[in-house]
Amino acid sequence: MYKSFPKGAAPLLYSLVMGLQGVIHKGRKLGQHPPQPLSPLSPERSLGQKWPFSPFNLCWPCAFISRWKRNDSFILPVQGSRYSLMGGNLHISNLNKEEDVGIYQCLASNSFGTIISREASLHVAYLENFKTQRRSPVRVREGQGVVLLCGPPPHSGELTFSWIFNAYPSFVIQDTRRFISQKTGNLYIAKVEPSDVGNYTCVVTNTVTKSSVQGPPTPLPKIEVQLPEVVPVAKSSTVKLECFALGNPVPTISWKRVDRAPFGRKVDVNKASGVLEIPYFQQEDSGMYECIAENSRGRNSVKGKLSFYAPPQLTEKPQDVQKTIDDTLEWECKANAKPKPSYRWLKNGDPLDHMEVNNGVLTISRLNLADVGMYQCVAENKHGRIFTNAELRVIAIAPDFSQNPLKAQTLARQGGDVLIECKPRMSPRGVISWRKGKEALRESHRYQVTFYAAAGSVFLLYLQCRISNLIEKKATTITSPAGHLDVTLGESIVLPCQVSHDPTLDLKFTWFFNEQVIHFGSQGAFFEKVGDIMIRNIQLSHAGKYTCAVQTKVDSVSIATDVVVRGPPDPPLDCQVNEMTETTASLSWRPGLDNHSPILSYTIQARTPFSLGWQTVTNVREILKGKELSATVTDLSPWVDYEFRVLATNSVGTGEPSKPSKKTRTKEMLPRVTPARVSGGGGGRSELVITWEVSVQIITCDSLSFTWLYVLYWCLVFNIRFYFILLEATKVRLNNNDSQIYKICLFF
Repeated sequence: MYKSFPKGAAPLLYSLVMGLQGVIHKGRKLGQHPPQPLSPLSPERSLGQKWPFSPFNLCWPCAFISRWKRNDSFILPVQGSRYSLMGGNLHISNLNKEEDVGIYQCLASNSFGTIISREASLHVAYLENFKTQRRSPVRVREGQGVVLLCGPPPHSGELTFSWIFNAYPSFVIQDTRRFISQKTGNLYIAKVEPSDVGNYTCVVTNTVTKSSVQGPPTPLPKIEVQLPEVVPVAKSSTVKLECFALGNPVPTISWKRVDRAPFGRKVDVNKASGVLEIPYFQQEDSGMYECIAENSRGRNSVKGKLSFYAPPQLTEKPQDVQKTIDDTLEWECKANAKPKPSYRWLKNGDPLDHMEVNNGVLTISRLNLADVGMYQCVAENKHGRIFTNAELRVIAIAPDFSQNPLKAQTLARQGGDVLIECKPRMSPRGVISWRKGKEALRESHRYQVTFYAAAGSVFLLYLQCRISNLIEKKATTITSPAGHLDVTLGESIVLPCQVSHDPTLDLKFTWFFNEQVIHFGSQGAFFEKVGDIMIRNIQLSHAGKYTCAVQTKVDSVSIATDVVVRGPPDPPLDCQVNEMTETTASLSWRPGLDNHSPILSYTIQARTPFSLGWQTVTNVREILKGKELSATVTDLSPWVDYEFRVLATNSVGTGEPSKPSKKTRTKEMLPRVTPARVSGGGGGRSELVITWEVSVQIITCDSLSFTWLYVLYWCLVFNIRFYFILLEATKVRLNNNDSQIYKICLFF
């Protein structure tokens, strides 16, 4: 069967086939401590080979019983059969594809219990010969597209395909015009040329057995393969998308994601063969993909969806544990998977139906000896399952004081409470009684017995708890009063901690600053003196809560003192110029911290390019009180750049200045002083020299590169008419004693 396509046809998207690589799940060790079953692998073997399943990497103790299941049925090796057990390994001779293919599991048992391995699939690889020996010739017009079907024979195992042109070893080379699908084996020729005439033979190779078979020479049929709507892809596997189109001119193949997301760097697009390969497939790679075939005659496309899935991978495993009778066991088993996994538990290979299991957490309350055994958590979804195992031991122990012996002597404060612990190691929990001397103690308002476990255990064990001596001691008290202390920055103070105590007991003093232990010696400002603490040159950072704690073998007491340190105010904040005139500036600011002493007043300072540092300036109000947060500065010079800052003062002193305001220039203004000492005379013929002195104000402004113009008036003798001319001052910086000379030429 074949179909040809007319010469010059638009591209017909012919096949889009997806394949997965690296999806074979290999078995893993179930643990790293004995007893440790090793899950079998999932290989593919050739027919007739001898094949071992190795269930154990290490076994402890070495005496164990190994059993095997195939498809949930036990395998019973007998003399002369193809199945045999050697050290726990299952050996299968002369593999048979009908009888031996299936799901295998190993069950291992010893004196501690039974454990079952994860499932392993056995597939037998083979490749049969082609059944059809001859194929009818195919007639195709030049320029048409055609597909040659391979039709591989029955097989098991991954195949690779190639095509022989006429005779071996002349193989078809893939390019933009010819493509060999590694999923179907079909050969696609987009545009037939005269050089393509000949015999084509499909060669199929089994990658497991390494065997190859050749099909008969084949003509050029045409089929259409539609992409499945959804193709599941395993996490971290490699997926290949194949796309080829027939047409004349030869179509070009391109790929894109329907959601317009760009391809990552790992994605390989082979434009020549039309194959899109995505290695290490992850969640973000899932979605709709579109193959587009185009030539000058038209365009065609097909879409397919890749969905992400992941078999379970354990993130939390139960560990071997040893418990006492009546304890509670809680084992947590967690796994990552998509879709989310379900959990079940096995004990000695059998399901646990009566135990409490919640989202992988196994809880067993009131343990007893019957709960001893090997437990397994199974996490599974439709894409796979994983096993993990742990051993539970439940022990019974006679009462024993070796780990928690009673104190030979216990000191107690007179009139206080005392706790005497009696915590023997025993399983199950027993009955505890107390004696004082020879007198048995009963519970009362003065004696109370607290039990660490509930009564009613399986066994009742009686035990007497005794101590040799109970001595009363005088209570410890601090005689220094607690209180509140106000100090000024830079002072030195002493915080007392005087104690009344039993003279036979040693005292231990510990000081805390804001609930942090003070380490004397490493913190230079603090000094200890017989329980008291001295602080030299106290700073604002030393303000806070100081606690003196006194401890003896019997009791402990403490006292706290709040220390307030008063200092100059912090710098004002956000000093800025709101408005500027020729001679005034309006300022505003925000107050800083007053450091426990109210702000009494503010001082404003200014700086210009001509001043020597910061100078105090005058303002409308002679004194700026502490609650005033704005002011108007006066007596400024026009044409000058100013910066301002503010200082705050309280009863302790004046604090640091604020950050300077932004530079702001006063507005322009007419000169307030005229040039002095104007005179004239001298000069040559037809020439008059006029001189004058420049004022200080003019010198200052000229230093800022302003242009000043002078108006000069003159008249002839006995002539009432005045003449004037505008003169521009030089831009050279002038000292106070400099004079400016201009020459005026007169023409008669």
